[in-house]
Amino acid sequence: MQRRYITVDVFTDRAFGGNPLAVVLDAVGLSTPQMQAIATEFNFSETTFVLPPQDPGNDAQVRIFTVNREIPFAGHPNVGTAFVLATLAARPPARLLFEEKAGLVPVEIETEQGRVVSTELTAPQPLKRLSYLSAEQAAACLSLTVEDVRIDRHRPQVISVGLAFLVVEIASRDALRRARPDAAAFAASFPCDGSDAVYFYTRDVPAHEQPRDLQARMFHPAASGLSEDPATGSATAAVAALLADLDVVRDGELRLRIGQGVDMGRPSLLLTRVRKQNGAVASIHVGGSSVKMMEGAFRLDGEG
Repeated sequence: MQRRYITVDVFTDRAFGGNPLAVVLDAVGLSTPQMQAIATEFNFSETTFVLPPQDPGNDAQVRIFTVNREIPFAGHPNVGTAFVLATLAARPPARLLFEEKAGLVPVEIETEQGRVVSTELTAPQPLKRLSYLSAEQAAACLSLTVEDVRIDRHRPQVISVGLAFLVVEIASRDALRRARPDAAAFAASFPCDGSDAVYFYTRDVPAHEQPRDLQARMFHPAASGLSEDPATGSATAAVAALLADLDVVRDGELRLRIGQGVDMGRPSLLLTRVRKQNGAVASIHVGGSSVKMMEGAFRLDGEG
């Protein structure tokens, strides 16, 4: 059988920006090894497979694969998959509800004159603070000095709202630009508490990169060696939740505009909202625009 797919660039409003995603629309009957092989073939940071929901009250079951493993949740796969499904609908829905290994993921759909302009997910799990690394360990992973790491607001730590990341604040935009992944330091520090990646950001955003509240980067293992992700929604959502949790505001909504991918030529914009009630984080959201890039179909050997 022919299996359709659509690729999109996520967290961008222009082609060749943001984070590429492949969405396989006709995934019924595919085995887990087949899904993994297809994701490896696409060679994007993630590929999603859309299946009928187990609960008819939900909209779809979505399975997410990197080039080498299945993961329980991720940001740009949800934002991009929701964009694809909403644009295929005769009338875009206001909301989609996805079943994933991390739990149910609601995605809100924003439209203008019947056209989908952005999608925003709600994190499936509350903020979890899992473990800490030293500033020296974090700096080594990024080929930086300990002076390049800020610890006045929070220490380098592994956090999660569905997928775990080491999060590090960097002192300057220059240090963010200079960072390079160090394979030996990565091997010495990871995996830890389910994380194998480091997300690092700075508040030092120069005027020509505004309006952004933060600039960020993310290094992670790929099928061979270490690579960089141009837009990491799950880590961005976790950082937004951490910063909101640290904020003295007890009630209200805290918003951040976070840039990523600039230093690798794929600029991205991720928009976060975190609601607080009685001093606690009540809900965590991240969203943005997507751009359709390619569509096609494939048939696996042995299928009719």
